[in-house]
Amino acid sequence: MNYDLVIKGGTVVTEGGPRICDIGITGERIAALGESLDGTETVDAAGRIVLPGGVDSHCHIDQVDPGLGHGAESMVTGTRAALAGGTTSIISFVSQHAGEEIADVLAESLRRGETSLADYTFHQIISDPTDKVVLEDIPMVVKAGIRSLKVFLTYEDAHLTDGEFLRVLAAAHREGCMVTVHCENYDAIGWMTEQLLAQGLTEPKYHAWSRPEVVEREATYRTICLAELVDTPIQIFHVSCHEVAEEIERAQKRGLKVWGETCPQYLVLGAKDMDRPGREGAKFMCSPAPRDAGKVDAFWDDIRRGVIDVISSDHSAFFFEGPENSKEMNGADADFSQIPNGVPGVGSRMPLVFSEGVSKGRIDLETFARVTATNPARIFGLYPQKGAIAVGSDADIVIWDAERKVTITNDLLQHAVDYTPYEGMEVTGWPVATYLRGKLSMKDGEVVAEPGQGRFLARTAYDLATPRGITPNGFDAAKLPPQAKK
Repeated sequence: MNYDLVIKGGTVVTEGGPRICDIGITGERIAALGESLDGTETVDAAGRIVLPGGVDSHCHIDQVDPGLGHGAESMVTGTRAALAGGTTSIISFVSQHAGEEIADVLAESLRRGETSLADYTFHQIISDPTDKVVLEDIPMVVKAGIRSLKVFLTYEDAHLTDGEFLRVLAAAHREGCMVTVHCENYDAIGWMTEQLLAQGLTEPKYHAWSRPEVVEREATYRTICLAELVDTPIQIFHVSCHEVAEEIERAQKRGLKVWGETCPQYLVLGAKDMDRPGREGAKFMCSPAPRDAGKVDAFWDDIRRGVIDVISSDHSAFFFEGPENSKEMNGADADFSQIPNGVPGVGSRMPLVFSEGVSKGRIDLETFARVTATNPARIFGLYPQKGAIAVGSDADIVIWDAERKVTITNDLLQHAVDYTPYEGMEVTGWPVATYLRGKLSMKDGEVVAEPGQGRFLARTAYDLATPRGITPNGFDAAKLPPQAKK
């Protein structure tokens, strides 16, 4: 049989393990894995690793601001950086803003998505779970093909009380949605911040002091308990350390549908990075805060064992300098509580994880493929279309040079903002070609995909987001919607 494209002779990382073989592609899908395949076009991958295209399930790319405004990163620039770094599918966010209809923000998000270079879908943020939201808007979002909700347990304009969180969990239970959670204790952080500022401790390094591990660990435990009460599957976003992962592992051992995600910033950065001269420490500020870099080995063990089974970027891009969408947007001398949180990372995610994980012998190739592609696709209902090199899957493929040493610079990453927290870091292993649905999208650092090449990935009901059917005393409190408030 003659295929449209054959990628020949690479070490192909499949779910059955790495094997040297050819990949036959017909149209946009993988049609065969075998030997001596013939194609109209062939690509020699001998001596290279061939991986499933990355699935970055946590990216704040072109997230709609209040008033339908724009942030620092457009869908074009964000997905260009994704393809350059080996990621072919992203999940961004639909915001909920006070006084604005979710339907309007969703429509604007979908409109911007039409410019994407990579395939994409969304999580729906819920920051105000009114009766209309839980009874009408969440079902509307699900009907549009979005099967995951995001909630915050911190931040002034976004955090939910326990009662509000329960309303979201119950709506997700009824609709068959995964709920993703930013776990930090809002009141504890506020109290710590007040004490720090009262003593004149204002520099970026005190960001980590205001939200130590314990406030993340407590919120994670509470989140898991409430999700167990309602019987709703959840993923804990951006787990920062082993101590928090222990809470997730205990839940998993009880059979709960709880998954954990971390990000490269918690594997290669530390709280000490925020203790730099002037305002340089602001470049490393994100929440939860980077922890003690000396404790990272136990965290890698959590990744090896599958307690933490996704590594996303949590790409949240702000310019370092400037009056808008920047780290100094609230003033060049703003205290740590007024500096926007978040770091860019969609393009550096896979190289950092490969270098720190595979190249240093902490994880094998199969684990790398699982945490960067297969598991996020499974957890969010995109598998087997995405996240795997298998017959019938989309031909999303990255050809990887495992020996190439690269020094990370901001220009190399191709995102919109003016810095990377990984500037000057040398990594071993780098993507040399990226294919999206069988079409060459990046080669040797040059992104050749065009805006609009990406497609919206509508998601239907799937098993991992389906409640277990196990509740305390057998009473399904979420079965019926809440009565309208009088």
